Amino acid sequence: MTVADFAFYLFAITTVVAGFLVVISRNPVHSVLWLILAFLSSAGLFVLLGAEFLAMLLMIVYVGAVAVLFLFVVMMLDVDFAELKSGMAKYMPVALLIGIVILMELAMVFGSWKTATEAEGLRQAVTPDVSEVHNTVALGQLIYDDYIYLFQAAGLILLVAMIGAIVLTLRHRPHVKRQNVMEQMHRDPAKQMELIDVKPGQGL
Repeated sequence: MTVADFAFYLFAITTVVAGFLVVISRNPVHSVLWLILAFLSSAGLFVLLGAEFLAMLLMIVYVGAVAVLFLFVVMMLDVDFAELKSGMAKYMPVALLIGIVILMELAMVFGSWKTATEAEGLRQAVTPDVSEVHNTVALGQLIYDDYIYLFQAAGLILLVAMIGAIVLTLRHRPHVKRQNVMEQMHRDPAKQMELIDVKPGQGL
């Protein structure tokens, strides 16, 4: 067994175990920490595949931003997880049914899995030769030259999803003071300040 094989099995086993512990951990903070470990192991697998750009992207975006954000949200918000878990019992039968359906679908997929003879050639035809073009340059050419319209469409879909999440969670509270920018811009300065002559010995 070479060093590359040992590193692959190490990263692969760590990723699977960390992902499993993310699901079964009772403490949300521990789940986020296991998720960070799964991301780090996945980055190691990308390095072994020769995709250093994707590995660094996974480290910077997911580990450095998303997972740390999850960790701060879980640690700083006073969320009653016992109350949340108590309401999960009534949905357990539906969750088990969905899990069984997904497992059956996966079994059907892996049971009838067949590798096409031309699959390897089709995968190599999409990207240029690794010996001629660096993988980061090849990725940029694919995203911003060949599939620019699909990339922009994916960005629009994510934008619509973000706006939808904001609209669904937006709550207007009647007793909360809000900033009205248009009212501030159109106010009359002469009417916004009043001078009061307070005589000595008297209060307002």
